Amino acid sequence: MSSTFTLVDSLALGDLHVFLGRAVRVEDGSVRLIAGSGVLAVYVSVLHPSGLLDESPTVLGLRTFALASSGPDEPDAFDVVVPVRSLLMRVEGLLQAAAAADVAEPIVVTIPMEVNSVSWAAISPPRGGWKPMPSTQWDVLDAVARKGIDEVATAIPSGTGEQIVHRVRTEIWGRPIDGLDFVPAGAAFAALSLGFLGEGDTVSIYESGPWTRLTTKRGHVLVKRRAWTLAR
Repeated sequence: MSSTFTLVDSLALGDLHVFLGRAVRVEDGSVRLIAGSGVLAVYVSVLHPSGLLDESPTVLGLRTFALASSGPDEPDAFDVVVPVRSLLMRVEGLLQAAAAADVAEPIVVTIPMEVNSVSWAAISPPRGGWKPMPSTQWDVLDAVARKGIDEVATAIPSGTGEQIVHRVRTEIWGRPIDGLDFVPAGAAFAALSLGFLGEGDTVSIYESGPWTRLTTKRGHVLVKRRAWTLAR
């Protein structure tokens, strides 16, 4: 696997730091890094099934970053899954060093040791074939997410077992959003938690097979529906 990737400047490094910091508060697990054609795609899981009988949708957050020209130790393309906290710590260390350097200088990031047993990372959203659907506004998702957060907090007292916590989260975040076909409340939670919603933003929506994508100028939320929800 590649041992490093190179971001174009410290501003991009700062954006990656913010995204990873938000991601680790939602799901302190792994992050998938896919590089190709001068772009780094960073995926994090916000919600995913824990087994065959789990009815949770798969909800992923995605940010993309421009890459500088690859060096001899950087192949043009790679696809790896690494611990999000390990990558965050490396980015934080580089930010401290970059504070005294030229902001326009490329930043080389060392990739942590790869993780091999992450089920959601084996599911790849399509790269093409996206069909535009009616859009929505940021405040619709914001209201759904905040209502769900309050419901989760009320329904899960301290000391509750992991299985009960997962069941409650699945029930609340798996519910469809009124007026948005096949978009679960978990997509709104992902958009809010990962910092993709800004006041006045229009949220574009696209579909491709079992996938739905919600896009703002700050990032993307990708939802893969469970098989039983595909019938219209």
